Formats: sequence, structure tokens, C-alpha cells
Amino acid sequence: MSSSPMETDAQPLIGNPTVATTPPSKLAKLADSLKLEHQFLRVPFEHYKKTIRSNHRVVEKEVTSVISGVSNAADSDLSRDDAVNQLNSLVSRLQGLKRKLEEGSRTEHLQAQRCRARLDHLESAEVDNMSNWNSIRLKRILVDYMLRMSYYDTAEKVAESSNIQDLVDIDVFHEAKKVIDALQKKDVAPALAWCADNKARLKKSKSKFEFQLRLQDFIELVRDENIMRAISYARKYLAPWGVTHLKELQRVMATLAFRSNTECGTYKVLFEAKQWDFLVDQFKQEFCRLYGMTLEPLLNIYLQAGLSALKTPFCYRDDCSKEDPLSQEGFRKLALPLPYSKQHHSKLVCYITKELMDADNPPLVLPNGYVYSTKALKDMAKQNGDQITCPRTGYKCNYTDTLKAYIS
Repeated sequence: MSSSPMETDAQPLIGNPTVATTPPSKLAKLADSLKLEHQFLRVPFEHYKKTIRSNHRVVEKEVTSVISGVSNAADSDLSRDDAVNQLNSLVSRLQGLKRKLEEGSRTEHLQAQRCRARLDHLESAEVDNMSNWNSIRLKRILVDYMLRMSYYDTAEKVAESSNIQDLVDIDVFHEAKKVIDALQKKDVAPALAWCADNKARLKKSKSKFEFQLRLQDFIELVRDENIMRAISYARKYLAPWGVTHLKELQRVMATLAFRSNTECGTYKVLFEAKQWDFLVDQFKQEFCRLYGMTLEPLLNIYLQAGLSALKTPFCYRDDCSKEDPLSQEGFRKLALPLPYSKQHHSKLVCYITKELMDADNPPLVLPNGYVYSTKALKDMAKQNGDQITCPRTGYKCNYTDTLKAYIS
């Protein structure tokens, strides 16, 4: 008896291989997670570039000096012994330069390794090992918080015990610690040296931190009744800032007449101890900006991101559930500047067109965080070769760099 066609064509299902595929939602979540790691890569890269620039300046200065010395020796009528002594001096200088170059090369190599380690760490992020990867991220965030809060020893111990020394910025924050400690002791010298090392970049960002340091140094001379030295100091270090900061300069110069014991509020505040606290805060901001760090600790940012989804008017009631994180005073304080998670009857109006942003004209977020309507940004990009300029900050980017915002 012949078998039926169905029996002939049928194939056994047992043993067929099944391909395990990762759900798209998990891949999207992983991609979004990696978008938050901008600072993680930028800080060591900026530190690496700074070291290269510093080494280049040392080489340029020493080589120029040696070439000048050789030229002077060749042009001058020196005795044989004097010529030998001068050449020996130049050789010693070159040997010193060689040692500096070797040390600089080792530092560059270590920092390049750190950049490589961080790239490898990001590449190791996969859906299957996200639990372990997120655990390391949490430790990195905690170390970042400790460093910003000046718990340096604890931060080092956590990094060492977790073997994440190359994934955190302890050496960068130690650089900041030296300046902060000096400012707290009312010494501006290390801060001024830091400004000199980063002069070009501070000038590019239109920073006036160096000017504020010079003003405080002048104030301390007036406080010590060292008037003639204060006047000389002002002529040498403050006068060049007169073109851009004339009003502030005039106010500080008036302290030569009012002195530290004045009761005039306008000038009395310049002699208060809190001016040094202001300089510390200003330095932290400039330091973070220079290295591409967030001004707030990463821990605060991540917590606020979560709290923004939980915050409602009910969280601030006396009968708020104890299971709600916002029932605790610490979290309430952290969430204070955040909007409620759901705004009833809210409307978003575009800053540029003054038109309503809705499903037909959705809001778009620029990389600097400002939001405008799709219509406004499309028109701007069309007129400027796909380039967008934020009207409130002057920030420039391409239209493709924008992200769509969703209204709940």
C-alpha cells in the first residue's frame, strides 16, 4: 500500500534548531543606557589631550632655549674652555629634557590605556550580562559621588576593591583637590597656576575665574593694609581686565578708600569669608566644564531621573505611603526642583514660533536640553544648510542631532 502524499511530505519536527533572538525592547534599552556614558569617555580623553599639550609645551620651551644657546655660543668669541663648559651645560639640559620626555611618555601611555579600557568596557555591554555591567556602573556612580563630596580615601578603597581604577577619575579629582584645599586655606597660587595651564581653553569659554582670583588676591592685600603693593598688583594684573570687566574692577578698587573695616554693605561683602567659598564653587564649575563633566554628581542625576517619574502632589501629603521614596525628607529635597510626573491640562508652546506643540507639531530636544517645535527647527535647518542654532544659548548642531520628545 502506498503512503498518502501528506505522509510522504511530512518531516519530523524534533531536532529542528531554534534561534534565540533578543527582544527589540531590550536592545533599545541597552542602546539608551549607553547614551548616558558621554562623561565616562570624555573625561579621560580630555585628560589625555591636556597631558599631550603640556608635554609639547615643555619640549618647545626647552628646544628653543637649547637652539638659542647654541646660536649664541657660535656667534660669540669664547675661549676653548668656556665653549666646552657652555656645550656641557646644553648637553645636561638636553638630558633633563630626555628624562621629562620619558616620564611624559609613560603618563601618556597610561592615559591611553585608560581610554582603551573604557572603550572595551562599553563594548562589553550586552543584554545577557547587563546585571553585572549595571553593578559596575553603580559602583562608578558611587565613586564619582564620593570624589565630588571630597571622600577621596573612601573612593579609592571602593575603586580598588571593585577593580575599577581605570573606569573612574580619581587622578583627575586629585588635581582638583590640590586647588580646592589651597583656596580653603585662602591661597590662590595653585588656582592661578591651573588657570595658566588651561589659559587657552578658559579664554575660549569666556571664563572670568582668573579675574575673580586676582580680585580676591587684591582684596587680601587691602585687608593687610599693604596699600602700595595692592596698587602695584592692580596695575600689573587687574588693569588688563578693565576692558571687559570695568564695573567690577571699579567696585573693587574703591576698597582702597573704604578698607576692610567699612560698614558700607557694597564693599563690606567683598571682605567676607564667604568670598572664598564662592571661589571654590566657581572652580568646581570651571573644572567640570573643562573636562566635560556634569555639574551635579551622577548619583543625583540618576536619582532625580527616577524621582521625576514618581513625583506627584500626593507624595507631599502627611498620609503619604511609607513605601513611596518621596515620603523621606532626603528624597523630597532632591525632587524639589523637579516637575510632577503628570501635568493635567498642560500645554507646550514653542519659544520660536509661539505655536502649540502637539502630535502634529511635536517637540524636539536639542543636545543642550532646550526644546522647540518640529516646524520651527525644520524651517531653520532648511534656511541654514541643515544647521540649527539655539536662540537662547547660541548652541549649534545639525537637525539630525535632535531627539523627539513625547508628551504624556
